[in-house]
Amino acid sequence: MAKQAKEKFDAIVVGAGASGNAAAYTMAKAGLKVLQIERGEYPGSKNVQGAILYANALEKIIPDFRDEAPLERHIIEQRIWVLDDKSFVGTHYRSDDYNKPPYNRYTIIRAQFDKWFSSKVREAGALLICETTVEELLMDGQRVVGVRCDRIGGEVYADVVVLADGVNSTLARKAGLHGEVQASNVALAVKEILFMPEEVIQQRFNVKDEEGVVIEMMGTVTEGMVGTGFLYTNKDSLTIGVGCMLSDFKANPQRTAPYALLEKLKKHPSIAPLIEGGEMKEYTAHLIPEGGFHAVPRVYGDGWVIVGDSGGFVNAVHREGSNLAMTTGRMAGEAIIAAKAAGKDMTAATLKAYEHALDDSFVMKDLHKYRDMPQVLHTSPQFFSAYPSLLNRAAQTMFTVDGVDKKTKEKEIFSSFRSARRLGGLVSDAFKLWKAFR
Repeated sequence: MAKQAKEKFDAIVVGAGASGNAAAYTMAKAGLKVLQIERGEYPGSKNVQGAILYANALEKIIPDFRDEAPLERHIIEQRIWVLDDKSFVGTHYRSDDYNKPPYNRYTIIRAQFDKWFSSKVREAGALLICETTVEELLMDGQRVVGVRCDRIGGEVYADVVVLADGVNSTLARKAGLHGEVQASNVALAVKEILFMPEEVIQQRFNVKDEEGVVIEMMGTVTEGMVGTGFLYTNKDSLTIGVGCMLSDFKANPQRTAPYALLEKLKKHPSIAPLIEGGEMKEYTAHLIPEGGFHAVPRVYGDGWVIVGDSGGFVNAVHREGSNLAMTTGRMAGEAIIAAKAAGKDMTAATLKAYEHALDDSFVMKDLHKYRDMPQVLHTSPQFFSAYPSLLNRAAQTMFTVDGVDKKTKEKEIFSSFRSARRLGGLVSDAFKLWKAFR
């Protein structure tokens, strides 16, 4: 049997990101003795980038979060653009319903938000230790009984360990709880924060007060790799970034480096005027799990559960991550609380309740709905090269008034698709997308 430390916790949470904070807060608020360990200097110190916060997920944890959380702008408009090298075809959705409180979603600066969320965790009674790396899980046979940290006397014991240590989840891999994360299931995103006067942002994006806009982009900007670009409005800054699958970067080392892709996006004729004059203050690269339903590992076992990015909980189709992170963290915490209240041991049979809760929630239902999308996109580079170019060329042809009749223009468009050998493929690809979305 493993030697027990003098002090034992009900739960140890590894990581102080969105999922780790959600789990730690939920358990501490219910009176459990919780230790949270973060390797950064402070929670959020490694998350400088801007992000989207989905209100519903946080409301279920801290109902009155709007009264004090560091929020940037509430989103009233969503833009989706398909870019070629010099133009875009897009659609906008803007609604005054999104401009009425309680607001649906916000832009945030993660460094500020994570620090605030952590303060609420500590107010709830959890013990937080920063600048500490968990090197491995302590095992008693096949059961996790604690963690070993990079400190003298760094062995700490608990009834259950919540793994919220990010997409790479080194601890789970080292302990054999799941295998290596495949490069085809992970995206590498690079982001910048560009500071800009508040009044300039409002003028350029047609917003006022604390209203905000999100632009999501796909097309030739990723040079044929599976990926997207994005632009968020903060109070006095913009977040701009681009992400592509790690496997594409590895398979094509001669392709443009991630930071160069971002520079290319910033110079696009449709983007450059929006960010002109912005002063770059922060830059970061971040791994995002985008393997979807089939890439989610086992999420519970004897003495452990896994949450957030560590479990691959990201809905790449709708660009949702923070809400899945907070929801999985909360549900894991609730399952542990219920087990404690019932006097149950933290065995796999007990913690399976966490998996049941996930299966009944939007988290796994949405991931299951889009379960085939990663494979469709990974095997269809034309969605990020040929089709954006053809779509923009078709739009330019139809919208240019030059004395040529529209019937002739239609023939030109179909001819361009045929010459690209895409006309038959377009029908097939449209059917594949329909099947993946239905």
